[in-house]
Amino acid sequence: MENTKEQLVKYKIEDVPPTSVAVVLAWQHILAAFAGIIAVPLVVSAALGFSVEETSFMVSATIFVSGLTTILQSKGLGPIGARVSGMMGTDFTFVNPAISVGSQFGIAGIVGATIAGSFVEIILSRFIKPLTRFFPPLITGTVVALIGITLLPVSMDWAAGGVGASDYGSLRNLTVAFAVMVFTLFLNHFGKGIWSTASVFIGMIVGYIICIPLGMVDLTEVYAADWIALPSILRYGVHFDLASALAFVPAYLVSTIGTFGIMIAIGEASGEKISSEGLQGGVLCDGVGSMISGLFGAGPNTAFSQNVGLITLTKVASRRVMILAGIFLTILGIFPKLSALIAVMPQPVLGGVGVIMFGLVAAQGIKTLSQVHLGDRELLIISVAFALGIGVTVRPDILNGLPQAVQMILSSGISTGTLAALILNIVLKESKGE
Repeated sequence: MENTKEQLVKYKIEDVPPTSVAVVLAWQHILAAFAGIIAVPLVVSAALGFSVEETSFMVSATIFVSGLTTILQSKGLGPIGARVSGMMGTDFTFVNPAISVGSQFGIAGIVGATIAGSFVEIILSRFIKPLTRFFPPLITGTVVALIGITLLPVSMDWAAGGVGASDYGSLRNLTVAFAVMVFTLFLNHFGKGIWSTASVFIGMIVGYIICIPLGMVDLTEVYAADWIALPSILRYGVHFDLASALAFVPAYLVSTIGTFGIMIAIGEASGEKISSEGLQGGVLCDGVGSMISGLFGAGPNTAFSQNVGLITLTKVASRRVMILAGIFLTILGIFPKLSALIAVMPQPVLGGVGVIMFGLVAAQGIKTLSQVHLGDRELLIISVAFALGIGVTVRPDILNGLPQAVQMILSSGISTGTLAALILNIVLKESKGE
């Protein structure tokens, strides 16, 4: 089975595609993740009423550091990094604690809490290796499927125009998303060579161009953006506070669980099993990357699940491609005008490709589960993990009565479903007859 999976991958983890192909594939990963990378600093800055200068600084710093940590995760440095095709960025898990701390101590407080809290994940990474024995195919398949399933509502919101959009769900938005989806599917299935491999990149570029005459692309932000924004360390200072650091701890726990699952998902999509050392290095990169992020004035860094679907769809798992993507991201962090050009991409374009990518991640998990003997015990574990993971994703208000720290840990469908699957797999012992 492993040989069959490897044959389906055009470029495996250690393969090096031709430079011209690698460049296109790297931009494909950037376009798929960019909206998620810049969303968190924009939301936090808006909620805290930061000035245009402060907001611009946080966004540029986030893009720049996302590039650095993507390189670190994919290339590796000593024990740091999983050395797989892993995109890194700032996750919405950290929005609430960042707003809470920022409202009292500003950017300096967020920086301090980010740096102090990062040690939680650095320490937790040391315990990843012994935990891998609790992740048989039954659990890994469930986790990978949950990653895809819990992301699908995100792609639906994108297709509709983005949460809070005045034209949410309009015929125009849905038509653009559907057109991009169909075009991308057609290219991927019927195209040859680069046309198939770069189908998502081509689909997004074509969708972007279609949206211009439809009046869906507002270039105001592009004109207003600076040409150059050099990154600086501790530009707004740093403020360490125990309560602030503790506010970030639950988010770092969620980040640890999520990155662990995403590394497993990348392995499944790449047709290779990620070693326990690789998983440990992946989580350690989360912690070290978050420390670096704090120093540059950005929020905590974590693995991005959006890009796993790209590996599954394009069958390109080469970490050299992602290293190149990281290099391009650091450049975009220095040149805000170029970043703004990508940032104004209409949400329906992302929705069109997102539906395919996230659906494929879910399908990859289901494929793994199909190779497992599914008795009554296994079906119970899968069903409860899916029910709870999907449940908190579509009905997050159910957690409102719980303590804030518990809410944060369970607010991610991935972490909730993973915890449920792990606990049930330990508690529900296999009967001797199975």
